[in-house]
Amino acid sequence: MAIVIAMLALVACKPEIPMVSLGIDDYYAVARMQPLVLHPEFEGERYIWTMSDRTGHESVVSTERDFIFCSADTGAYALHLQIEDPVNPYEHDTYIVVWGEEVAYSRYITRVYEYCPAPGQFVNVMPEYEAGDTYADMLKKAEESISGTNDVLISLGAYGGYVTFGFDHSVVNVPGEYDFKIYGNAFYSAEVPNPDNPNSGGSAEPGIVMVSFDRNRNGLPDDDWYELAGSEYRKPATVRGYEITYYRPDPMKPATPNPQTPSVTDTSYIRFTDNGGRSGYVAKNAFHTQAYFPQWVEAANLTFRGTKLADNAVDESGNGTYYVLYAYDWGYVDNHPNEAEDKSSFNIEWAVDAQGRPVHLPCVDFIRVYTGVNQSCGWLGETSTELSRAEDLHVEED
Repeated sequence: MAIVIAMLALVACKPEIPMVSLGIDDYYAVARMQPLVLHPEFEGERYIWTMSDRTGHESVVSTERDFIFCSADTGAYALHLQIEDPVNPYEHDTYIVVWGEEVAYSRYITRVYEYCPAPGQFVNVMPEYEAGDTYADMLKKAEESISGTNDVLISLGAYGGYVTFGFDHSVVNVPGEYDFKIYGNAFYSAEVPNPDNPNSGGSAEPGIVMVSFDRNRNGLPDDDWYELAGSEYRKPATVRGYEITYYRPDPMKPATPNPQTPSVTDTSYIRFTDNGGRSGYVAKNAFHTQAYFPQWVEAANLTFRGTKLADNAVDESGNGTYYVLYAYDWGYVDNHPNEAEDKSSFNIEWAVDAQGRPVHLPCVDFIRVYTGVNQSCGWLGETSTELSRAEDLHVEED
């Protein structure tokens, strides 16, 4: 009898074990390139997720509470969770089987979610606006231009104009490898008069890339966004938190041509202001006579926010007749020719948050590109990023 009483006393002194589900199953089966979000219901001071590789070596893969699993390869994976807590420590093993997709994924863009260009000389032309077109119409035209193997350029206009697109699967972050490529129309000039400048001068209209993971799994680009920090991200001349507003032009306003540059037909065409106290204009030129303000937009002004890169154009002639737009080193769209594979490809590992801190994203579902420079080059007009298509480098071509 004394022994039974002692055992009951021992049990009563133990911490109470929660009789609720951890919220994570023992086994999962998912298709490759499809994310699995694991959220433990137990709270703890620290979460340690470890996974074994093909050789059996176990390494820490995350210390966040939620773990996002996404694999580009088929196979079986052993995942171990350790919740460190002085009251209720817990450990759990989960096994994940990754199978091949039933229908082969496309290597190319399958959907455009947003098309919001800033004013520019190619806006309303690439793609073409037709009287009565709505935002939905222009979104469809943008999708038709750059989805699949289509290779039709769309313009994002001046600084801030953007497009958001995705694939029929999540793009996996494969360590040490480029994950996707985006095509533009940049080129190197055959003649760069200034030998002190880099040889990669020509037409570089750099676009900044952002990525997002569909954490709420609603299929919409409404989750947190992260910038891919390119070569200029931490340069002193780069401005973060930049904001610019463009104002719809008055069609009755008299044009103010430039006597020194006859091809510039209106130097005060579309006014803009920014949060740095600067104001200016998107000028109109004789080569593009259509309206530059997006004609399907009913608002009186357009505002864009993001990171602004330093101007990259140099008037090598000294008289406004020959501009060279010099490419930045890496990490931007429409910055180097498409043939420069490593210069036009992107790595999800470059992602940073709004404070510039590195962020680990196992995969992403949405990619956004926006024009990263606010500059005008005389008769060449404003600098505007153009792109034609994108590829997931981890999906084989058909």
